[in-house]
Amino acid sequence: MSETEINQAAQNLLFTEAHTPKTFGTTPVTDEQIRGIWERMKYAPTASNTNPLRVVVVRSPEARARLLPLMDDGNRARTTSAPATLILAADTRFHEYLAMLSPHAPDAVAYHEARTREEREATATFNALLQAGYFIIAVRAAGLAAGPMLGFDKAGVDAEFFGDGRLSALFVLNIGEYGPDPYRPRGARLEFDQVVSSI
Repeated sequence: MSETEINQAAQNLLFTEAHTPKTFGTTPVTDEQIRGIWERMKYAPTASNTNPLRVVVVRSPEARARLLPLMDDGNRARTTSAPATLILAADTRFHEYLAMLSPHAPDAVAYHEARTREEREATATFNALLQAGYFIIAVRAAGLAAGPMLGFDKAGVDAEFFGDGRLSALFVLNIGEYGPDPYRPRGARLEFDQVVSSI
C-alpha cells in the first residue's frame, strides 16, 4: 500500500461492505453529522468549480408529510422509517456564485447568464450528480447507510419544495444507521473485462 492509499478497512467501509439499506435504525442523524458529511465532500471536482449541488434536509413532521405522498409506493415506507431524508438538487442559478468560486474565469458569470435555462440546467445537473456521488461516499465515511431513490414525483417535489424554479430535484436520499435485516444479498456486478477496454 502506498503512503497515499487508504487502508483496507476504510476501503471496505466505503465500497465493498456498504449496501443500499432497506431498513434503518432509530438513532437520529444530527445536524452536526450532516455538516461533517458536507465538509468531507465539498472539495469534490466540478467543472470550473461550479458547485451546483444543493441539499434540503426534510426533518420536521410537516415537511415529511409533504414529501411522503410524492414518493412512489415502494419507497414510501423506507422514507417514513429513515432517520433523515434529504432532497439532493441542482441549482440552475449556480453561476451567481462563480465570481467567488472561479475568480480565474472573470467572464464566467456573464457567460452562463447568456445561456438558456436548459443549457444551464444541463451543466448544473451533470456537476451536481458528480457531487452527489461523492456525498454518498461521505455518508458512508460517517458510518451511516445511504439509500438514494429515483422513485418519486420529480415535478411534484420541485413544485412543493422549490416553487421559485431555481432548484431541480435529482433524487431523494435516506440516511441513517442500518436497521434489522437491512439489505438484500449483494447483487452481481460486471467484471473488469466487461467494462474496461484499452485502445
